[in-house]
Amino acid sequence: MTIDPWILSFSLLTVVATIWMGFWAARKARTASDFFVAGRGVSVGWNASAISGEYLSAASFMGIAGMVMSSGYDALWYPVCYACGYLFLLLFIAGPLRRFGAYTIPDFAEGRYDSPVFRKVAVVFVLFIGFFYTMPQMKGAGTTLAYIFQAVDLRGGFLEFLAPRDAAGLAQRGFPYFAGVIVVGAVITLNVALGGMKGITLVQAFQYWLKMFAISVPIFVLMAVHGHYGRHVEANTPVWKERAEASMQAPPTAPSSSMAPLLARAALPTNAPPDPAWVAPFGPLTTKSAKAAGLSAQEARPYALLYTYSLIIALVCGTAGLPHILVRFYTNPDGVAAKRTTMWVMILIGIFYVFPPVFGVLGRNFMPELYAGTGARGTDKIVLELPRILNERHGVLGSILSGITCAGAFAAFMSTFSGLLVSMTGALAHDVYGRIFRPQSSAADRMRMFKVFAWLIGGVATLLGCFVEPLQINFMVGQAFAIAAASYFPLLFMSVWWRGMTMRGASTGMLAGGISAVLAVSLTNFSDLGWIQLKPFWAAHPLLRILCEQPAIWAVPGAILLMIVISKLTRRDVPKDIRMKMLVLHAPEALGLKQEYIREHEAGH
Repeated sequence: MTIDPWILSFSLLTVVATIWMGFWAARKARTASDFFVAGRGVSVGWNASAISGEYLSAASFMGIAGMVMSSGYDALWYPVCYACGYLFLLLFIAGPLRRFGAYTIPDFAEGRYDSPVFRKVAVVFVLFIGFFYTMPQMKGAGTTLAYIFQAVDLRGGFLEFLAPRDAAGLAQRGFPYFAGVIVVGAVITLNVALGGMKGITLVQAFQYWLKMFAISVPIFVLMAVHGHYGRHVEANTPVWKERAEASMQAPPTAPSSSMAPLLARAALPTNAPPDPAWVAPFGPLTTKSAKAAGLSAQEARPYALLYTYSLIIALVCGTAGLPHILVRFYTNPDGVAAKRTTMWVMILIGIFYVFPPVFGVLGRNFMPELYAGTGARGTDKIVLELPRILNERHGVLGSILSGITCAGAFAAFMSTFSGLLVSMTGALAHDVYGRIFRPQSSAADRMRMFKVFAWLIGGVATLLGCFVEPLQINFMVGQAFAIAAASYFPLLFMSVWWRGMTMRGASTGMLAGGISAVLAVSLTNFSDLGWIQLKPFWAAHPLLRILCEQPAIWAVPGAILLMIVISKLTRRDVPKDIRMKMLVLHAPEALGLKQEYIREHEAGH
């Protein structure tokens, strides 16, 4: 058994530092306000770093690179729309939401419509979105641990039953995927249970800068040794290949030094997408349903366009509907600070997203063998694996850089899972327990239940993560965004900007859009995991496959339309004080109308 000491050391250091900061910050979390909204005193700089650290999940750190490698430049819609979603959030939601002053989205729903029933409805989607988003984080955890301990051999011993299995069921060398999920799930749950929102704010801010360092430094070193990004893109471009072949057939002049590294590109396996498809605007990602139906490239184009538009809607609108991100704005002192925080988040994550696609391009050129892998052994681990190509010429340099990327991967899925766990646990402890089942409970009671629910939710999320190894990280995150876009985004956008919304309209639209999106994406996931056999059906109906896999294009406008129609039919139920509520949402803080919703209602808890 040989484990790379550099990789193991950097990974352990990240975990230990995270736990230590969690314990240190936990000593400062003494009140319910600290646990749920970090005392509402987080500065713009700290909050922007913490939100960026929370938002840049395993999908951003590992999934984008893996999807660019496996599917080509179609996958670039993910980082572009992840960043653009914050512009939407900045313009329409961040400031008003903070001025309303709630702890959670269900708090906002009850306060906006004076309806405790609506709180119960809204809580459901905190859990739906949260669990769909935790599954890709667990996939990242299992993939990273499996990579670190890939040299472990459990065969022939009493632990052989834990060894990973191949397609024939035979034990293989390596660390089991599910064990990595369980270990990381336990560590993160412990951190959240200790200090709540205040406990993870410092951790997540630190983890953003760790991820930024871990994703950028290996890229600069790799490009310094193996050539700049443009060369590696050209190596996958048919036009470049024609030039290269012509230069090789030309008399004796040797190829230029700038082309030499590209001529040595590793041969692609048969299951890798060919170069023309990989660099095309509508590549393997958006045309897979049409190709499965046997359609020609020309016939597949409308389907690819539909898939692309639906993906854009899901990612942009979904960003504005993620509970674990939205709750972060309640930690700012006021709405102005919330808007400034959002602007800085756009800058921080925009810089980060420059780097993951470069890993995908270099991985296609240097490690095409990953195309043959599945689950934790496939392209999703390219960020972890690629730096080790430097070991051939530069000794342990590649292992050191690989250790840094493993540390960044830990920071990615730990920070996002922490935020998701806080939002889901807060919904159960504050909304379900504190506002529905025991309205007279004290702050101490709710803090105690926060810790209990943290372990419960963490356990369920870890269990779910054990089953999703075959699915791509970015694919699962996109589906979580689609659910958020179809449920919370219409609720927040319409509630903030249309005074004619009623509780029945808002709840009906949110339920219809959100539940239909959940059912649609669950159907495709169950099919891809082999739990139900629908491949012949999807092949015969590629349009239905796209509309189920990417439901935002119909679920989001459907939810908004339903909200408008039902609200018009129930216009008598518009809250009587709607004018004051709209003033609270939109009036400048200088007028003194900003609310601290929970502080006004703490006596009833």
